[in-house]
Order: sequence, then C-alpha cells, then structure tokens
Amino acid sequence: MAKEKTMPELAKEFPNKTYRELEKYREEDREQEAGVCIIGEARKDREEPNWFPDGITFQEKYEKEHKLRQEAEGELTILKGIETNRVKEAQDALANALEINESHQKLNGRLQERLTELEEENKKIHDALNKRMNNVRKSGL
Repeated sequence: MAKEKTMPELAKEFPNKTYRELEKYREEDREQEAGVCIIGEARKDREEPNWFPDGITFQEKYEKEHKLRQEAEGELTILKGIETNRVKEAQDALANALEINESHQKLNGRLQERLTELEEENKKIHDALNKRMNNVRKSGL
C-alpha cells in the first residue's frame, strides 16, 4: 500500500495547481485505492437523465415548466389588458356621470330660483286679492 501524500507534499510537487485541484488529485488517489467510490456513484446517479421520480429528464421538465411560465405570462398580459380597458371604461363612465350630475345641479338650481320667484309672485297676488276683498267687504258688498 502506497503512502498517501499530504497537502503540503502535493503543493510542492504541483506548484501551479490550486488547493481545490490538489484535493481532487488526492481524492482520485483514494478512489483508485478503494476501488469504487460511493460518492462518485451517487453523483453518477444524479447525472443520469432520468433522476426525477416521475421518469422525466431535467431538460424535459425545464421545457415543460418554461412553456407553462410563458403561457401564464401570456394570460397575465391578456388579463392586464382587459383590466386596463375596464378601468378606462369605468373612468369614462364616471366622467360622464359627473358631467350629467353637474348639469342637473345647475338645472335644479335654476328651477329652485324660479320656484322661489313664483312663490313670491303668488304671495303678492294673494295679498293684493285679500286687500281688494277687504276693501269690498268694507264698502258693504
């Protein structure tokens, strides 16, 4: 059995390699000694195309999700457009209602003024008739 090299020994042997690369090199030595690495097998399982429980590959799942996202975004855009139109229609209806309300208030104000005038005229005529009736009664008729 060969003696396992320490990290400082590996760094002296390979001065241009990074610490991570040296760790990989050291790990490869261990794998060769052990035969089969359990961690490596687990990684291979994850790298195989069908590692999702439902048997769908990562690429298929990504494409399916991407398509669903695009459809949802399209529907959202349509709904935003519809809501924008509804808001504009509601704003137009509100503006028309406010305009009609204003004109009705003006008309109502004029009618109120006219009613007040007629009531005053009616009161004057009533007073004039009462005065005449009193004069007629005084004269003896």
